Amino acid sequence: MMPIQLTIFSIIIYVLESLIIIVQSGLTVAVLFREWVHFKRLSPVEMILISLGVSHFCLQWASMLYNFCVYTRPDEIFWTLSLIWDLSNSFSFWLTSLLAAFYCIKSSSITHPVFRWLRWKISKLVPWLILGSLLISGVTVIPSAVRNNIQMEVITLDHSPRNSTLLARLKVSEQYFYKPLKMVGMAVPFLLFLVSIIVLIASLVQHWEQMQQYNSSTSSMRAQSIALRSLTIFFILSTSYFLIVLLSIIGNIFDKKTWFWFWEAVTYGVICIHSTSMLLSSPTLKKALKIQC
Repeated sequence: MMPIQLTIFSIIIYVLESLIIIVQSGLTVAVLFREWVHFKRLSPVEMILISLGVSHFCLQWASMLYNFCVYTRPDEIFWTLSLIWDLSNSFSFWLTSLLAAFYCIKSSSITHPVFRWLRWKISKLVPWLILGSLLISGVTVIPSAVRNNIQMEVITLDHSPRNSTLLARLKVSEQYFYKPLKMVGMAVPFLLFLVSIIVLIASLVQHWEQMQQYNSSTSSMRAQSIALRSLTIFFILSTSYFLIVLLSIIGNIFDKKTWFWFWEAVTYGVICIHSTSMLLSSPTLKKALKIQC
């Protein structure tokens, strides 16, 4: 059993992380929306970042409201919050993969004709890819909606004979339908992210070695080194978050109820750092931060 002191500490850390994520996401959306209003356009990366900001904002509010209110009145409102969380989480995964794929296509040294065509078209395709990511995320939460509907029926029927049948259906769907589909829904964008980031890192390493061979300028070498370090951090954070969410879905490795708040603090700690790295990756957002400071 987790000590009460650690539970309280985990709750405090979780709340602080949540507030940071909400402020960062709100700032990202506000700054980039102002940029869009002022210049009537956004770069493809900024389109992805503003979508990520909205997604993280919804994700964190859904998490906080669900975690602190579900114990008081677990009705359909809070099942809806869990669906919003699932949708925002899936959308965030797809957007992160899209960002990695965009950088990979634009920056890698691959000369295959398909890559050349994508390099030429990708900027125009980004708005449609964002919309497609949202639609796919909506499809992936259908199993969660089915599961929540069964849970609501179980609560409504309480001790009726039909309740045991619904509980059996819920257990079967949880094991053979809900969890596998949810894991597949996460694994597909993560694999896209993994391939994109590995190709991009390999391309940068190759370019860095060529620069060393031809004695390129120190500033160029430093820029390549910073880019590699940033990509490595991005890779570690995204992979960590994927593994954390995957373990929470499997749910058999640890006592989720006992370690719930500690697990929440770890999960949203990774999101907080990931959100900060995203914020600092945009020159527009960095400029806005300097002005605010």
